[in-house]
Amino acid sequence: MLTDSISDFLTRIRNASHARRRDFTIRSSRMLKSIAEILVAKRFIESVREEQSENNRKELLITLRTDREPLHLKRVSKPGQRIYVGYNEIKRIRNGLGAAIISTSHGLMIGEEAKQQKLGGEYICEIY
Repeated sequence: MLTDSISDFLTRIRNASHARRRDFTIRSSRMLKSIAEILVAKRFIESVREEQSENNRKELLITLRTDREPLHLKRVSKPGQRIYVGYNEIKRIRNGLGAAIISTSHGLMIGEEAKQQKLGGEYICEIY
């Protein structure tokens, strides 16, 4: 049984990206689907689609972009040590080329968006 599905998700993306795989599947959850949709909106991955597997479980089919360098993903807040930031503590990742994902009271959002709306929250991960 997995204890941290977010870090497993990020590791699968990292491994598939380094292996130059086009797509892969992972067990679906609302949090993982929200993270994947943010990655699609920021153009780090190509698409995400929810499907039924053969044993009636929902899975996410993630399609990676092949026209870019392998992704670097870093899990910041972990189950053993949660990291919370205020809106004034959110920094730019790789001078604006990367993204921080923050879990706020208004849902998951990119760090710059949370900073503009003056929302802090749990610092989930960094992607560049």
